[in-house]
Amino acid sequence: MEEPLSRFARVGIIHPMLWPEVSGGEGPILETLERLVADTFFQAVEVTTMADEETRLAARRLCEVGRVAVAFAAQPVLLRSHLSLNDPDDAARARAVEAVKGAIDQAYSLGAEACAVLSGPDPGPVDRARATDLLVDSLKWLCDYSAQKGGLRVELETFDRKPFGKNCLIGPNAEAAEVAGKVRAQFPSFGLLVDLSHLPLQEESPRQAVRAVGDYLTHAHIGNCIVEDPAHEAYGDAHPRFGIPGGENDAGELAEFLRELLDCGFLDPERRPIVSFEVKPLRGESVEALIAGSKRTLLEAWAMV
Repeated sequence: MEEPLSRFARVGIIHPMLWPEVSGGEGPILETLERLVADTFFQAVEVTTMADEETRLAARRLCEVGRVAVAFAAQPVLLRSHLSLNDPDDAARARAVEAVKGAIDQAYSLGAEACAVLSGPDPGPVDRARATDLLVDSLKWLCDYSAQKGGLRVELETFDRKPFGKNCLIGPNAEAAEVAGKVRAQFPSFGLLVDLSHLPLQEESPRQAVRAVGDYLTHAHIGNCIVEDPAHEAYGDAHPRFGIPGGENDAGELAEFLRELLDCGFLDPERRPIVSFEVKPLRGESVEALIAGSKRTLLEAWAMV
């Protein structure tokens, strides 16, 4: 492809994945975020909870000055507290909904355009239908809450059902599309987030996943995973670098994913959706080198498209 990817999408990167020490809302949030905002390769950054308002306001100013879009990741909020939007216990599910409402409040204060969540644990085939109904109900509550505050989009990221991964209810992308259809019937802005890193864990090809979610797709992540070596440091849903020995995704797989995103109309010069790297340094790896290697892989993959 001769035209740059930036014409079709805003390339982003996930801040707390690069620096996990900030994922709880404290630590060197502003110093590390500035390193991403200062990199003109990126048009978007994805952040998560920030413990104090002063930090959030400073982060917002930083992104506004750097002219980068912001998306908010509420997945760490749910995962760190073991909260589930499809919890069969009403009180526990209410706590999960309230936690995401707090995340939505933070997302608005940061000037974010979207807030992403994930489903809770998969209860197994017998209770799966009931859990899906509960998830749809929770998502509608969150969409309604967000709509009352403004135009921020709520998104559901699809994950795996592997015991060595996240083992989430959603899950297969076709089932995600069914959930999205029920939510979008009332809240048209609701969308799905598909991550290349998760596709090998979901046992789906880029074509299967992208075609399954169809027009519900509003956001994409790109990265890698390890599924064959239980002894590997990054086994499961751990987002190691592209091309790591034993990994599933490199430039060729990324090119296939991008080609599907382009063919389905997701990559579009008019709306320019966010496509973000989700990569995490392993022990001894340099964050700067990881970012540079990720960018080189994306450029190589886009040249194939």
